[in-house]
Amino acid sequence: MANHKSSEKRARQTIKKTIRNRFYKTRLKNVTRAVREAAASNDAAKAAEALKIANKKIHEMVSRGVLKKQTASRKVSRLALLVNKIGA
Repeated sequence: MANHKSSEKRARQTIKKTIRNRFYKTRLKNVTRAVREAAASNDAAKAAEALKIANKKIHEMVSRGVLKKQTASRKVSRLALLVNKIGA
């Protein structure tokens, strides 16, 4: 347990940050899953639309500080490869 005023504040901030990040990471997983499901159904148009939404949301997570830039780039790249396999 925190004993100093500053460490008590830091503990409160950590709890808030954890809850907020959990919300965003869950949203990220849902968007990613939508792309994978669309790709699994071999619907190129649906998968491309889901990828467009996922790309926007993933980069939004970077600007919010939930993900690092390289991590977001890797996730988008892997999803794009998956979607491009359908079109080929």
